[in-house]
Amino acid sequence: MRYGPMFGPDITFLGVERCDLSDPSSFAGADVVIVGAPFDGGTSNRPGARFGPMALRQACYLPHDGSRPSLALRVDPLQDLKVLDAGDVECYSGDIETSIGNIEEAVHTISASGAIPLILGGDHTIALPDARGVARHHGFGRVSMIHFDAHADTGNIEFGHLYGHGQPMRRLIESQAIRGDRFLQIGLRGYWPGPETLSWMARQDMRSYEMTEIVERGLTECLTEAFAIATDECDGVFLSVDIDVCDPGHAPGTGTPEPGGLSARQLLDAVRRICYELPVVGVEVVEVSPPYDHAEITAYLGNRVVLEALSAIARRRETASGGEPWDPRRPLLEGRQAVPPTAQGL
Repeated sequence: MRYGPMFGPDITFLGVERCDLSDPSSFAGADVVIVGAPFDGGTSNRPGARFGPMALRQACYLPHDGSRPSLALRVDPLQDLKVLDAGDVECYSGDIETSIGNIEEAVHTISASGAIPLILGGDHTIALPDARGVARHHGFGRVSMIHFDAHADTGNIEFGHLYGHGQPMRRLIESQAIRGDRFLQIGLRGYWPGPETLSWMARQDMRSYEMTEIVERGLTECLTEAFAIATDECDGVFLSVDIDVCDPGHAPGTGTPEPGGLSARQLLDAVRRICYELPVVGVEVVEVSPPYDHAEITAYLGNRVVLEALSAIARRRETASGGEPWDPRRPLLEGRQAVPPTAQGL
């Protein structure tokens, strides 16, 4: 049967068509399959990310009509791509192992079909099954990770447990699903983790861009460097976006807010650039916690992160098919003909 909603109304992402992961014919030929992972049983601070998928699907003031033309990229990703929504994976907040197992199987099913899985979280515990599910199809060690986050998420044992939202990146590297030397982290800051964990990260040859370095060198330069590493000896890139990479003023609704992060504009531009320039094979947006949101600021940002990723994927495919390369400097109305007065009824 189709995965149904675990919380809230049974809606799809902005009105796209549904699919059923138990029926391969329902998502045959899909370019992207969205799936919710409403799990926050690995949260160490403020819970509530289990309601993230519901919020991300509906946070928009426009009609939920399965269409969203991008002003910047000049595509309509929900029309130009075949985007389907499989609903939510069944997650049990008191049973991490069962939940992450269910998520990994759902993500692998999507990836093996040839579609890009786009996962709506959920806390960052789900990065482990999300990236493993993709790597099972593309090959362990053949997918790199670009990880936006305030936190490294490379802890070992937290609260007596191997799994949680502070440990998925260590578990991924230990499983060899993602190589440590092809693991790029953007936006780290604050006061965790400590020296022991940082030393472990260094031994894995991880590359972590702390906010001070990003400010000094510029985000554009750091991303360009990260892209070269991510595409070296890897066939695809998994994009993980923890919404707390943004300053809490731009994303207050999250479990572990850390001041001094990226702006919403910087995050959206970075996601757009990654999905346009790189062979993205999986995307997740995590740690949106509606109970701590204000005026849906965080939910709206997360929704737009999803749309920027989809729009850039659509424009990348259009360009690869012979379309004009995207130029961010191109004026919005360039190439549009003026409407003669007679056509305006004047």
